[in-house]
Amino acid sequence: MSFTIQNALIPVDSGYETADVQVVDNCISAIALNLEPAGTVIDGKNKLLLPGFVNAHTHSSEMWQRGIIPPLPLELWIAELYDFTPLDPEQVYLSALGTAVETLLSGGTSVVDHLVLIPGQELETIAAAVRAYQEIGIRAFIGPLIQDESLTAGMPSGDSGIEHAAYIRSTKATLELMETAIKQFHNPEKGVNILLAPTGIQLCSDALFEGCIDLSDRYNLCRHAHLLETPAQKQLAYEKYGCSAVEHLQKIGYLSPRTSLAHCVWLDDSDIAIMAETGATVVHNPLSNLRLGSGIAPILKYRQAGVNVSFGCDGAASNDSQDLLEAIKIGSILHNITDLDYRQWITPRQSVEMASLGGAKGLNLADEMGSLTVGKKADLVLYDLTSLSLLPRTDPIGLLILGRPTNAVDSVWVNGKQIVAKGKVKTIDVDALRRELFDRSEWNSKRQSQTVSEIEAHYRQVMKLQGYS
Repeated sequence: MSFTIQNALIPVDSGYETADVQVVDNCISAIALNLEPAGTVIDGKNKLLLPGFVNAHTHSSEMWQRGIIPPLPLELWIAELYDFTPLDPEQVYLSALGTAVETLLSGGTSVVDHLVLIPGQELETIAAAVRAYQEIGIRAFIGPLIQDESLTAGMPSGDSGIEHAAYIRSTKATLELMETAIKQFHNPEKGVNILLAPTGIQLCSDALFEGCIDLSDRYNLCRHAHLLETPAQKQLAYEKYGCSAVEHLQKIGYLSPRTSLAHCVWLDDSDIAIMAETGATVVHNPLSNLRLGSGIAPILKYRQAGVNVSFGCDGAASNDSQDLLEAIKIGSILHNITDLDYRQWITPRQSVEMASLGGAKGLNLADEMGSLTVGKKADLVLYDLTSLSLLPRTDPIGLLILGRPTNAVDSVWVNGKQIVAKGKVKTIDVDALRRELFDRSEWNSKRQSQTVSEIEAHYRQVMKLQGYS
């Protein structure tokens, strides 16, 4: 598959220049002015060409609950989420499609889906997401969300000595399930990658983490997890390990350049040093961190320490969207209030690099994607600079990152295949998807979570909040 994008605006060290970009065999083969056209010719005039961004952490199936969960901290929010998750594989398929569409139309060409599994239908869940991502053509990294401890284990016990019910599936069975999923679904050549993705220290034993390390090493796969999203998780780590969660994960060997960790809000300076030393990636999810009151991750400290940082939307019930450009904007300017030294603030160009090359590094693919470089995969996005939200003409990347772009994505290619043309997804019927999502849902603004009612008093007690009921 060959094509040439002519007269596109591309960023260079000195500003911008107009160039042709040639793609042959799904990779960038040349970048120069006045190239001899190869294959289909694409008009790039008055358009900005950038590498595709990575939506480096989300949970696609949460789409069915977006907009309805009330303001709650993570530990109570997740109880409500799980109380109202009567999903079937067809819903998983539809929500994965929806997640992909929103990611593509906000500049993303890759998505990391920390996929919630339907109990008893785990492989069917993964198959449904795989089907959706392959149909639409986005580059997918699916990390089936696994745990081996029950929901109440995710909260500090304090002095209560609370006993936790056994989880529905043993550690051994969970690891066997993951090995089956790897053998059945991991297929990078067809755009689907399986990650080892325990949910986090709050719901996983060391045996599960160590089993995931073994599988990732044997099959050369990346690892993913949540890490220290909330103050409660920081407190829990010291209860479980007598040290920080980062120290513990380093001791058991989970941290590596092939490891990406979502949130990382409550790390201290020694934790940050460990992250830099091990080469692990932080996935910044600013919108869910604000939505759930989790805190503001110290992203400027991470960058200054040399830690790789990428951006994620997080699940669509904790954000509540998959607008990657919105996450990048908030995740960049939010930190202008955390450090008075404006020379440390994140510039729009740095934001673009974090969202593209930073995302690729977190997936151990920096040599293959993430920049406009000859030889890299043609995961490309063309933005229409005549879009009203990108006018008047000033700095194109500044407009894209600091503004509020709407209908700005003109074209998207993933691995050299055009997925979006003239602002429309080509590979699936988006109108039919909209109808399905509408017909399978209903207006509902009031509901009561039984689990939240059962655990809220304990949460308020261990977090020392006024009133335990």
